Amino acid sequence: MSNSNSQADNRSTSSGPEMHQADLDELIKKFDNESNFRDLKGSLKTLVTITCVVLSVFHIYTAGFGLLNEITHRNVHMAFIMGLLFIVFPRRPPKYFKLNIVLSLAYGAFYLLIAHQLVQALANDIPAWWGWMIYGFAGFMALSALPVAAIANRNKPSWLDWPLVLAGAGFSAYLIVFFKDIFIVNIGFPKAFDYLMGGMAVMLVVEGARRTMGESLSIIGVLALLYAMFGPYLPGVMAHRGYDIIRLVEHLYLGTEGIYGIAIGVVATYVFHFVLFGVLAQASGLGQLFIELATLVAGRYSGGPAKVSVVSSGFFGMISGSPVANTVTTGAFTIPMMKKYGFSGRFAAATEAASSCGGQITPPIMGASAFVMAEMLGVPYSELILVAIIPAAFHYLATLCMVHFEARRLNLKGMPEEQIPRFSAVLAKHWHQVIPLVVMVTLLLMQFTPFLAAFWGIILTIVCSYIPLVLRPIGFTKLDHESTLTPRRLIDGLEEGAKQSIAITAACACVGFLLGVTTLTGLGFKFSGAVVGLASDFGSTLAAFIPFDLVTEGSLTLFIALILVALACILMGAGIPTTPTYIILAAIVAPALDDFGIALLASHFFIFYYGVLADVTPPVALAAYAGAGISGSDPMKTGVTAFRLSMGKALVPLMFIYAPSLLFLNFTWFEFSLAMISGILCIIALSAAYIGFFSAPISKVEKTLLSLAGLSLVGNNPWLILIAGAVVLAILGRNYRVGHTHPVIETA
Repeated sequence: MSNSNSQADNRSTSSGPEMHQADLDELIKKFDNESNFRDLKGSLKTLVTITCVVLSVFHIYTAGFGLLNEITHRNVHMAFIMGLLFIVFPRRPPKYFKLNIVLSLAYGAFYLLIAHQLVQALANDIPAWWGWMIYGFAGFMALSALPVAAIANRNKPSWLDWPLVLAGAGFSAYLIVFFKDIFIVNIGFPKAFDYLMGGMAVMLVVEGARRTMGESLSIIGVLALLYAMFGPYLPGVMAHRGYDIIRLVEHLYLGTEGIYGIAIGVVATYVFHFVLFGVLAQASGLGQLFIELATLVAGRYSGGPAKVSVVSSGFFGMISGSPVANTVTTGAFTIPMMKKYGFSGRFAAATEAASSCGGQITPPIMGASAFVMAEMLGVPYSELILVAIIPAAFHYLATLCMVHFEARRLNLKGMPEEQIPRFSAVLAKHWHQVIPLVVMVTLLLMQFTPFLAAFWGIILTIVCSYIPLVLRPIGFTKLDHESTLTPRRLIDGLEEGAKQSIAITAACACVGFLLGVTTLTGLGFKFSGAVVGLASDFGSTLAAFIPFDLVTEGSLTLFIALILVALACILMGAGIPTTPTYIILAAIVAPALDDFGIALLASHFFIFYYGVLADVTPPVALAAYAGAGISGSDPMKTGVTAFRLSMGKALVPLMFIYAPSLLFLNFTWFEFSLAMISGILCIIALSAAYIGFFSAPISKVEKTLLSLAGLSLVGNNPWLILIAGAVVLAILGRNYRVGHTHPVIETA
């Protein structure tokens, strides 16, 4: 015991000073592409601020007093966003120069291909100088794609950016100005100039996604378009009749199946409002309230600071759409505190990252993907809140188990009583900050539209922030007086909310290419057939080697299909944020699960859950890397630890596929109770096996048995669950007796 305490003391002295806000902002920019904004100055900053405030006010007004028609509303949103994008986001300086040169040349070739196809298709309908104009624009786009440091100014737009600003706002403004001619008078008979504007839109969306999200998503968008154009030349089942550029532009630009499809519709009507609410709520002090509540709930128990990290990250994740931003914001407080109380820097950062990723699946306010899911499935958001309860609870149970067993292994104590806030003091200081959240959730549960709920959440956040100033003269001096949204802070919040929506809008516009191509070519059904065929072949092969018919060939086929889909989700999510990951996978992967008779809501929640876990899955575990930046630990080792901390909850989607009662689908009390018991035992068993401690150290043989038994608890076979549960209870029961009879404490 003394050794453990001594090591804890040594660590407490090496935890280091807390990071300054400027350092935290740089950390977010480094690991979160969506927040990598330029540091603008002077009149340019004023221009951006005014534009962002106008956009935010437009969305607040339409949410409360009625949306414009669908096409116009989406185009207004896109015109503002694409105009802001090339001012706010810097061109990326070369990191791996040779690779960037190859990619940039490939993008340039793609832009010139689009221009050439358009000119050839419209040769008889446009004057020659129009053709040279589109060739010139494509050449300009190719030049802007080059990773040349001289044109990659970090803090202000270069001469190459301004034409992109005008063109980015222009292609959507064109559809607004000529709405009647395009969508009413000449519907179905576009003019030649409409196609030219559509070609420019395709190029700008690809470049916008590249600048805000990095290479992965833009490459997927380009490949989707090339797949549509060159279908006849592809082998096997991937081949199709092919579509020329005229058909593609008409489908992707002049309709609601591509750029202005369902993804942009959700961003412009739901996501923007909740992003803005989250920014304003955090500015009004709601984040501090969450940390104090988490300290109150979990701080006094063994390993208290780590449990505070888990609980506060869950709270904060409800109003934060980015796992990286969540990790940095709450981790700035929790990671140094965890190190001070005895946890290693790597474990502290991994715990924060693993906890932060759960915010997007935590009701009542989940990430942007949940609103997209509600729109794609046509289900009320209130139903998704209900469905998410058990998976979110399992997510945090798994993390808390890992933290608890590690704290017990190191014999770490809770936080001193004097550092635990009293509930009455927290309530007296922050009660007014809870009102907007309660009202918004109530409206969602009453099945009002999400954007109307967000409207009242935003309005009440602003109004309630002034309650301390109003009540202070009559004796309410304990209220938080430092979080009032003064005009300056409100403007900053409206600006930040608009900026935070730029990247997700650009991503969803690019994802529109894949969605549009999927509807044209049937790509989703082809991918589905490939997954089902591969799973069936593996299932029949494995079934031949399993004696006594312990499992059927059908169950093996389903299990292999689930593993393949989960791997696809994790690989896709490794380089792309959660929302575009979910949209892509919902279009091309979810149909594979539908072929096995899985409920549509369950299959979509399955890919959503695994897409979230990708943020702590090496080699691109961005949330874990951001946490490592605060703790000073090795990023890759921290990512591996975060992934291992997430292994217990990684089985949760398999649980609710085999037992849909966990999602309250086809609900029966027997299935629900059996799944809950087996799920809890599974998480405890795998957590104890990973940490190597329950009440006493666990031997290697016991670790192996616990792991196998824990994995066997995932399923719907009552007899297998009974046997595996008995093994888990026997091992943990024996360990509990050993721990209480002969207590042994390991050192770190």
